[in-house]
Amino acid sequence: MSGKAPTTHFMTGCGSGIGQHVADLLIARGDRVYATDVNLEALKAHAAEKAWPEDRVQLDTFDVRFADAWEQVFARAVEAFGRIDVCMNIAGVMLSGWAHEQPVNEVDLQIDVNTKGVIWGTQVAARHMKEMGGGHIVNIASLAGVSAIPGISVYSASKFAVRGFSLAAGFELKRYGVYVTVFCPNAIKTPLLKQSSQHDAGAVVFSSGRLLTLEEVGDVMLNRVLTRKEPEVAIPLRWAWTARLANLVPGMGASILPSLIKKGRVYQSRHAKSADGGAAENS
Repeated sequence: MSGKAPTTHFMTGCGSGIGQHVADLLIARGDRVYATDVNLEALKAHAAEKAWPEDRVQLDTFDVRFADAWEQVFARAVEAFGRIDVCMNIAGVMLSGWAHEQPVNEVDLQIDVNTKGVIWGTQVAARHMKEMGGGHIVNIASLAGVSAIPGISVYSASKFAVRGFSLAAGFELKRYGVYVTVFCPNAIKTPLLKQSSQHDAGAVVFSSGRLLTLEEVGDVMLNRVLTRKEPEVAIPLRWAWTARLANLVPGMGASILPSLIKKGRVYQSRHAKSADGGAAENS
């Protein structure tokens, strides 16, 4: 029996949220996945529940903050599958807090996971893919990396960095056949939002009124991000253009901030009553 070999993905943040959902979709369509998460027990439990096939899926514990860990874990993935076609940097953390109050440990965690983790992952994957003659790196940013969001200033800074780094890296790597896509979704209904739903500074996160669903995000990931390999994908379209406009005219954001906070607090309260899960997630 002949045919094209299944695509092999290296993924972070597969213990919950976006990473978990996208892994489910990729595995269901027959792809191979090296799934990692800092919480290996949660990852194993989900893999068992969904009966992920052991011949196409490998699980590994992984803390993306450390460059040497990236070298070791990625090498194990290459050894397991022979090659990595797509590296998806999904793991992330969002902690709401006012810029003048956020403690050192929360600043370090968000910058180390969201920004440095993506940089290390892009570097390691790019070296492997350059040697192979091609590949695709997908980095998860946020609309908070397109327009500054008060109340999550450190998170916003970390995602601005991811977006800028990814776009620049994409320009550098394209000549080697390696594509880089930065994916910038609005707030998504995942455990990532639990801390923000309970913190006064997190109100603006909920100001759009409707959170994206994992199903919506998964559909865009499979049918646009992984298919078209565009430099940047931002959703939903209306809020993406609003974010771009606010970034072009920073004063506009300040003028509408009070109304966004007022609206956000209404939806924040609703979400807090139904939220579950933890702060570590992705977006």
